[in-house]
Amino acid sequence: MNLQKNFRDLLKNSWLLFAFAIVILILWNTNVLFENLSIEERTKMELWVFAQKEYIQNQSLSNLTFEVLQHSGVNPMIQVDENNKILEIRNINWNVKKQDSTILYKILNRIKNENKPIIIEYINGEGVLVVNQKLYYGDSITLKKLQYYPLALLLIIFLFGAVLYFVFKTAKIGEQNRLWAGMAKETAHQIGTPLTSMMGWITLLKEKQKKSIPIVEIEKDIERLKIITDRFSKIGSSPELIPSNIVDTISRTVEYLQKRSSKHIRFDLKLPKKKIILFYNDQLISWTLENLIKNGIDAMKGKGILSINLKELENQIEIIISDSGSGMKNEITNKIFNPGFTTKKRGWGLGLSLAKRIIVDFHQGKISVLRTDLRKGTSFKIILNKKV
Repeated sequence: MNLQKNFRDLLKNSWLLFAFAIVILILWNTNVLFENLSIEERTKMELWVFAQKEYIQNQSLSNLTFEVLQHSGVNPMIQVDENNKILEIRNINWNVKKQDSTILYKILNRIKNENKPIIIEYINGEGVLVVNQKLYYGDSITLKKLQYYPLALLLIIFLFGAVLYFVFKTAKIGEQNRLWAGMAKETAHQIGTPLTSMMGWITLLKEKQKKSIPIVEIEKDIERLKIITDRFSKIGSSPELIPSNIVDTISRTVEYLQKRSSKHIRFDLKLPKKKIILFYNDQLISWTLENLIKNGIDAMKGKGILSINLKELENQIEIIISDSGSGMKNEITNKIFNPGFTTKKRGWGLGLSLAKRIIVDFHQGKISVLRTDLRKGTSFKIILNKKV
């Protein structure tokens, strides 16, 4: 197993090294191409300077010298004298009638930073320097575009990597969701088998002792197990959303938990008196509320105020569940909905991740931490749409 794992790791690392080597090779080839084009352009400029010297020495131009001087290529060129006064310009978009000469000198300063000048000198037969000029030239458009090619290549590689990461992450989330669904279905199936048997035994016991208190309480627990089984079966598949009264669901959930909570926990309900009909799954929403309320009770350590406030908006409803418990640090509010993350010493970290899956994935709603303060408590907000 270890040998196989090491081999897989080696393949992964080899793939990364191979990709890195390809990138380095492309960047190196681009640099070589840039250098070659730069040398080629300078050779053309030197040829033009040579033809210019020929013209200075001999006014009667040969056909070859004339052709070279006429075809100066595409590089911007500025010829200056020893006093840096511009004598001639080529391949520069500048209108002498509409533009000031200062603009031309700004172009000259920019071109000076691109390439070293080429000296144009002519010494007569007496050894006197008659002509002392310089030719400044800039890079061609092709060469300038090639300068940005490595950056464009790196950007493409970055985007490609981002797409791969997104695909990998999406596939991983999909795999986790399938695992969630499979575990939920299997749990519902495993609970359902002994539950059916227990229901049969209870039926037989009721025939002998109809008014037995233990049998009544066991029946309640069996009904509770049926609800839990139903919840897990719905988590494992797409649940059916039917029109129901959200006020009744909240009231029923709170009533169940209130009977099983400490007497020092005070429940403060602010619910509308009228019915609010939404399309949702009653069992799953009740499960979500239970998780949030139980977390609040745990945070208060059996003593405090737990408030539930239902607000009806135009197209949505808001359910705000607040406790007066210990609160939590703001840094972890973005992590608490991740599977496996928990602040409790004993806990699986599944309650809030299940709540998010129920609200966001199944009901297209929102769930978030509205506020949290250390030693002052936490508030969760659930948003459900009136129309799904």
